[in-house]
Amino acid sequence: MSYLRPLPGLLFALAISVYQPLGHAAVSTSYSFANITHSNAGAEADGEANLNVEVIDLGGSQVRFTFTNTSTSSLADVYFDDGTLLGIASISSSSGVSFSQGATPLNLPGGNTVSPAFVTTAGFLADSDAPVSPNGVTQGEWLSIDFNLTAGQTYSNVISALALPNNGGDGDLRIGVHVQGFAAGGNESFINIASPIPEPEIYAMLMAGLGLMGFMARRNKTS
Repeated sequence: MSYLRPLPGLLFALAISVYQPLGHAAVSTSYSFANITHSNAGAEADGEANLNVEVIDLGGSQVRFTFTNTSTSSLADVYFDDGTLLGIASISSSSGVSFSQGATPLNLPGGNTVSPAFVTTAGFLADSDAPVSPNGVTQGEWLSIDFNLTAGQTYSNVISALALPNNGGDGDLRIGVHVQGFAAGGNESFINIASPIPEPEIYAMLMAGLGLMGFMARRNKTS
């Protein structure tokens, strides 16, 4: 009967709403990276598949950026082209990783090849201590950089800026990383992708919604 046809879409919408239970509030959002230097196709694919940053709400006007790298390359430099951050509060890392505020060079290598150009905010950068590659972030390791936020800014503002509504222009927040020692050879630079990585529970919710739609479609055909 025709009045049953809207039900699959309605049930899918209801399935989506299940993902947001009462009192639920997201506390972190993860992003992957896109290559900007294109020096080696193998290294480019390696970095895009294995580099991630998790942006965590610490409360008290602080946000943490935790970098991981699941390949054998070494994440050696981190840069921020910023619209919401006030300054680095602290840097911490797993065993085997050693970073300090400041970096050489002062701007993301290859940052001038994107439009608008990636321009590192003064003081918003860190690199691995010598020896550079051994102290960078590689498999099973992590690096966290905590930032104080500018007055009136919140975690939500940071996430909005990371969405790059101005295509990397004023007010947006871009994160650049320089990575060395790829198995394929060479060094590469990457910038965060605007869209966050879907959390596993979102995939589960989508599959549940699609299952409901399929079930209702079959039911309508037999009715």
